[in-house]
Amino acid sequence: MGRWRPPRPRGSRYITPEGAARMRAEVKQLWEVERPRVTQAVSDAAKLGDRSENADYIYGKKRLREIDSRVRFLTKRLEEITIVDRIPDDKDKVFFGAWVTLEDEEEKEVKYRIVGPDEFNVKEGLISMDSPVARALLGKRLDDEIEIQQHEVWVTYYITDIEYPENPVID
Repeated sequence: MGRWRPPRPRGSRYITPEGAARMRAEVKQLWEVERPRVTQAVSDAAKLGDRSENADYIYGKKRLREIDSRVRFLTKRLEEITIVDRIPDDKDKVFFGAWVTLEDEEEKEVKYRIVGPDEFNVKEGLISMDSPVARALLGKRLDDEIEIQQHEVWVTYYITDIEYPENPVID
């Protein structure tokens, strides 16, 4: 059996201004700081002679390919995404970019922000708009009820708060 895998479905093309700023900062870090450092290390390793058994040279070339690949991906992705930098007129409804506070039947609260697939981080409470939780939330209003399946059990949550950042970071 081969290693071929079908391509993953493309995520939504939306991103918050903060997410776009982080992507631009990563491109800048990789291109202006890390790539020149690795290029110099590869150059120094190449001067030592036999490249076929030179681990620094081999690793450095591999790392350069990884950096170039990531920069290409980020640059292309930044060209095709749409930065959502305005607050919706109806702030009582869940849209992209909203911070949503949910409360379950045991009165435990969780807070999520609906963001693009390029910037989700569950530990920080950032969930992708393509996730089942975000899809269940989009379009709902304050005090609405949603059901989410967690570990083969359906849990009911109530929307207790919807907030939108007042001053999005625009880069």
